[in-house]
Amino acid sequence: MTAHPPFPDIASLWQQTATDRPVFGALAGGHQFDVAIIGGGYTGMTTARYLARRGLSTVVLEASRIGWGASGRNGGVVSGKFRISFSDIASRHGLDTARRMHDLGIESIDHVGELVEDYGIVAADYRPTGSLRCAHNAVSLASLKKEADWLRQALGDNACSMLSAEEMATETGSRDFVGGMLNTHGGIIHPLNFVLGIATGLKAAGIPIFENTPVTDLRREESGVLLETPGGTITARQAVIATNSYSDLTKATAAVRKAIIPFRSAMIATEPLSGRAGSQLLAKGRSYTETRRMMRWFRKAGDRLLYGGRGAFGKTDSESAFAALHKAMVRQFPELSDAAVTHRWSGLVAMTMDSIPHVGRLDDRIVYAVGYNGTGVALASTMGKHVAAIVAGENPDLGLLTSERLKSVPFYPIREPAVRLVAGWYQFLDAIGR
Repeated sequence: MTAHPPFPDIASLWQQTATDRPVFGALAGGHQFDVAIIGGGYTGMTTARYLARRGLSTVVLEASRIGWGASGRNGGVVSGKFRISFSDIASRHGLDTARRMHDLGIESIDHVGELVEDYGIVAADYRPTGSLRCAHNAVSLASLKKEADWLRQALGDNACSMLSAEEMATETGSRDFVGGMLNTHGGIIHPLNFVLGIATGLKAAGIPIFENTPVTDLRREESGVLLETPGGTITARQAVIATNSYSDLTKATAAVRKAIIPFRSAMIATEPLSGRAGSQLLAKGRSYTETRRMMRWFRKAGDRLLYGGRGAFGKTDSESAFAALHKAMVRQFPELSDAAVTHRWSGLVAMTMDSIPHVGRLDDRIVYAVGYNGTGVALASTMGKHVAAIVAGENPDLGLLTSERLKSVPFYPIREPAVRLVAGWYQFLDAIGR
């Protein structure tokens, strides 16, 4: 599609509770930098941070407003996991690779805290309370226990412990789960205030950021790359593509667009629950995820309950998806049957064929980082450090993230019906308890 900014803000809880945002203008005229970054999300922002530390002149070009995309729409779950388990990574690629991937996950969580502290992002309300995987049947519970045992024995990670059904009921307020796995790594955050806080810090450091500036064309020139926008041009030695699931806004990012499958994730938020039924649910303030294939997740944001899940198809919000979320929420938490839903919104998750993010070079002038597969708050925020190293000519050890070149999704034109088919099969397996 062709970008026509400004895009309307998403009517999310995060937008309503956002801090004062920094003001950035649109690009006008011609400019020259060492590196131009396409995308003003977590990866783009942190890449600019670390390139500036290396003494390279850098500019960030955002098609809409900072936080308009996934960085401002996600559930605010800070996690160091990947879509495939570390034990599966070890089985397929060896223990050393699994250990490196695990280290990257822990590094990414720690880096969120570092950014919050360095930039003084109080409004991000970062809470390192951990996460809880909620088993919906005995098979899933056995799998969680096996993973916790493996992490402890193979990697020396003692952060995971098992909870019984009674402990889960006490922890969550729901009797829908047969047990669970508590992981003390990670936590929750206000995702939009987080990215706005980083942007404010970059602005204070004198790093140029332009909003409502879609890059409409990106092409090689004799000495580097030329980026065209509606209001001006950028000449740079190198460019970084950090557009993730929103890589179809213009043709400039076509080189990565076909390597990811945008999958829509929907969320709802209740009215404030203080003084009413449901106010004591999820009292520990963690993030919570089901083990069903069509995963649901939930958390508290202040005194509201947020409930989200995947399976919303199409290019816009889906009334049926929101209705399904509300039905699932009330089934798990009957106290909320009379609680009003005040916010409904959705955004795109960038899935890859191998369930792994990919970082690397398209050529000697263009670097990319895409495909966070729904766990991007922490990983995307720390990836800028490594992207900056790649831009500088280094080869950081990123495990599977750089082990293979970016590959296009087979039969890309029929990706949407294919995703619907797979999702339907997953929903069937969940329904019959498999």
